[in-house]
Amino acid sequence: MYGLITRLTAHAGRRDELGLCLLDPNIRRPGCHSYVVAHDLTDPDALWVTEVWMDQTMHMAWSKAIRETHELLPALSLIATFGDTVFTRAIGGVGL
Repeated sequence: MYGLITRLTAHAGRRDELGLCLLDPNIRRPGCHSYVVAHDLTDPDALWVTEVWMDQTMHMAWSKAIRETHELLPALSLIATFGDTVFTRAIGGVGL
């Protein structure tokens, strides 16, 4: 499995709107086992996105597809800054 944990900071006051865009149920994520969006408890404009994918190839294919289809364009316009991304390899857990 292939995982990512990324901190995103929305434009001031737009965090909840960004969260809803990221969680749009119409956006398909083939090969994704888990996609969690969470509020940062210390920054009112920040979110943490935690993803677990079947493998890096599936994630890269999805990333390429959303760039081509512009599905996440509304969400991208709400992001002020992309924080660091931590890459992980999940070994198990509830729901995996």
